[in-house]
Parts: sequence; C-alpha cells; structure tokens
Amino acid sequence: MRLRSFGCFIFVLVISALLQSCVSAMAQSGVASVRDNNARLLDDYLFAGDGYRLPYTLLSPESGAKAIVIALHGFNDYSRAFEGMCQYLVAESISCLAYDQRGFGGTKGLGIWQSADAMRSDLKDYVTQVSQRYPQLPIFLVGESMGGAVIMSALAKDEEFFERRVAGTVLLAPAVWARSTQPWYQRWALWLAVHTFPSWSPTGAGLEIQATDNIEALRRMARDKKVIKETRIDSIYGLTNLMDEALASSSLIRGPALVLYGELDEVIPKLPTCRMLASMDFRSQRVTFKTYSKGYHMLSRDLQAETLFSDMVAWMRGLELGFESSHRNWQALCSKVS
Repeated sequence: MRLRSFGCFIFVLVISALLQSCVSAMAQSGVASVRDNNARLLDDYLFAGDGYRLPYTLLSPESGAKAIVIALHGFNDYSRAFEGMCQYLVAESISCLAYDQRGFGGTKGLGIWQSADAMRSDLKDYVTQVSQRYPQLPIFLVGESMGGAVIMSALAKDEEFFERRVAGTVLLAPAVWARSTQPWYQRWALWLAVHTFPSWSPTGAGLEIQATDNIEALRRMARDKKVIKETRIDSIYGLTNLMDEALASSSLIRGPALVLYGELDEVIPKLPTCRMLASMDFRSQRVTFKTYSKGYHMLSRDLQAETLFSDMVAWMRGLELGFESSHRNWQALCSKVS
C-alpha cells in the first residue's frame, strides 16, 4: 500500500542491509503450472482451476439483485476492504462479491507473491463461475489499486472473454506506477534488493504516507492480522512487474470503464496516472474519468466514500460516458504534471 517515496526508503535500507549480510535468493512458493476447467464456486471460496482456494464474501439484497459486482482489493489488503462498499451496493439492489487474491487475506502462502498470470486466471475463474450461477445478472468488476492493475492487464490479454461476460469495469486509483515512471535509483535499488535478499520484509514505517483520511479504518487495519504489515521485497518486485503490465495495457482496454482517482493520493503518484490517462482515448475506449479533490488512495475507505459509491451506482445504471467532462478532469489533474 505504501509505494510513494519507496525509492529513497529502499535505497537507504538496501545499503544498510548490504553492510550487514548477504542472503542468497530465495525461491518463492510457486503455484501449479497446469490449470483445468474444473474451477468451482463453493459456499465460501472458489476452488480455482489449479486447486488453489480463494475465499470470498458475498452480500446480496433480500428483494433480488439487479446486478453483481466482483471486487478485487489492493496490495497487502484483502476482501474486507470492500465491507462498506458492499453494504452500500446491497442497499442499491446490487450484489457484491469480494475475494482474497493469491497471497493475501485468508489464502495459502500469506505474503508470498504468486504470479500475475495466476491472479488474472483467478479473475477469469470467478467471472466464469459467477456468470454461470447468476446468468440473469450483469457483472461489473471493481478493482482498487493492485486489483485495478490485475483487471486492466486481464482485459488487455483476453479482451474477447471479458467483453462477452462483463458489463463494465470500475478502477479505483489503479496501480500503474510502472518502472518507466520511476526514478533510476528506485529501479536500481529494487533490482539489487530482489537479487540479494528477496525475503527481506521492511515495514515501511517512517514514510509518513497517508493512505486515507479515515483514521479509524487505518486503526482497524493495524489490528487486523490478515492485513500484511511487513512486505517481502520479491512481492514488491512482483507488484512492480504487474504495474508495468497495467500501464502498458492502458491503450488496449475496452470499456465501458470508470476510472476514479483522489487528488490527495500519496501512494500512486499523479505522473503514472497521467501517463495512463494520456494513452487512453476516452471516446473509443468508452472510458469515464473523475477525480475527487478530497480523495486519498483508499477511496473505498475514505470519509467521503459514499459519494464515490453513489457515483459508481449512477454510472452502472446509466453508463454515462461523459467524454467532455472526462477530458476536462484529465486536463485539470495533469496540466502541471511533467
């Protein structure tokens, strides 16, 4: 979650660690390389095509849903991130399914990065199973930060699959902080660290990054054992690879898509976000873009989150693309970003 200022932080810690020890590279626990078509959506988890179990929570309105959302959380977080959002959506007659991605929450190998390809395949498994169980409901994808990067890269790699099954996509501050937008010392420090001591797990304490203005939510996360507090360097490396893919896919995704960003975001900088937006053709890709002047990175947890949720629901119901307003929002955000 704490990505901004990572370059300076890791540079100092890498040099310090090199003076203390050298650790040979540790192979991560991999996942099965062969997936079959036997994925199954059970009562509280998805049994994926390679046998991996991904827990989920599902909230549905008592009177019958008009749509269903599949929500993908951010880095070091898990499905509980969408607790408030799901409750809001249910009140608006929209079912909400949020699941723990590989290596996060209640999955096996907590804190171990287990490949972006596997995460994209998990998304496809969920979409397939949900569409089979609820064939009458339009499916919307919601991805926050890393979850947005998974969705973006998945849409670009398998456009036909998602176009047939998904009605629209909502990206909340998608993680697109690719290497091409990072300073050289940050890229060098990460490469050195992952090839020297990949299991090293800094906490990021002292970065003074504010992820949301909802202090009570931050306190709950600090107490929550499923929220990762110490991040392995090789997991950050894996996330960076995913962000490279997400930014590269910006011009390839096809909507309808709603992209939302907080102007006070201290985690995903404006530069990569603006690079993403600059590569998009809002009209042909059917993309709507909106900013929140008081929004931070964890938009779904911010104190003004209900405003965000209201905008999401209105967009899902009308899919109002708003090309002109999207272009104005983009220009206003990025006019001073070089």
